[in-house]
Amino acid sequence: MAHTPVNHPARPIYRAIGGLVGLYLVVFGVLGLIASAGNDLFAQDDTKVLGQGTNLGFSLLSILLGIVVLAGTVIGRNLDVAINQFLAYGLMVLGLAELAFLQTDANIFNFTIITDIVVLTLSLVLLMAGMYGKVGTDEEKEAFEKARLVL
Repeated sequence: MAHTPVNHPARPIYRAIGGLVGLYLVVFGVLGLIASAGNDLFAQDDTKVLGQGTNLGFSLLSILLGIVVLAGTVIGRNLDVAINQFLAYGLMVLGLAELAFLQTDANIFNFTIITDIVVLTLSLVLLMAGMYGKVGTDEEKEAFEKARLVL
């Protein structure tokens, strides 16, 4: 039994939303790279971009994750679904870990509470895009619809 909708009518919109999250991550990362140029990789200072704390390490990670999301969006064929879901869970773990270490020396990505809220929100948006963007055959869609009606 399928656990997520197949061939959802708003599938292109969810795919575009996933792409926008990837674009945001790239833009944030590039701006963070510019703002933190010359600093240590995991500097814990007052560097802020778009109101969020960052450092060189988190800026590079944001660029990398954004490129992966954008590549998945361009390729499609359910690769975007897998990438969005996997990275959504990864961002949730990162956000919760950084929330736990926010006021400590273990805050290696220089998160602020605003950064944490944004990362956790982006993870939920990516998860939503991943759950509703799946493409399948007509048989898979029919099986999902039958299973949904039974519940």
